[in-house]
Amino acid sequence: MIKKYTVEEEQLARFAKAMGHPARIAILKFLASQDSCFFGDIHEVLPIAKATVSQHLSELKDAGLIQGEILPPKVKYCINQENWKLATTLFEAFIGQIHPNEGCCG
Repeated sequence: MIKKYTVEEEQLARFAKAMGHPARIAILKFLASQDSCFFGDIHEVLPIAKATVSQHLSELKDAGLIQGEILPPKVKYCINQENWKLATTLFEAFIGQIHPNEGCCG
């Protein structure tokens, strides 16, 4: 028997995985605090090594939570507004439908 997940479950899991590291949360918070897209090296404003920042940015970009483009000599990073709205909707729906049984394991 093959079990299939819904598109929403798969997308929610992808967003959750991408946000599953404190450095990525810090990057998202930093980008969200900017008035416009950030041009520069994030490793200069966050306590993260340059090589590590690159890996985390790649994961966030692959998940669609941020977008970026190379504009030599800088790189431009922004929150992907459309996917951020989708992530917010999916997380709110998921959290709203989970009602832990208070009598379980307590």
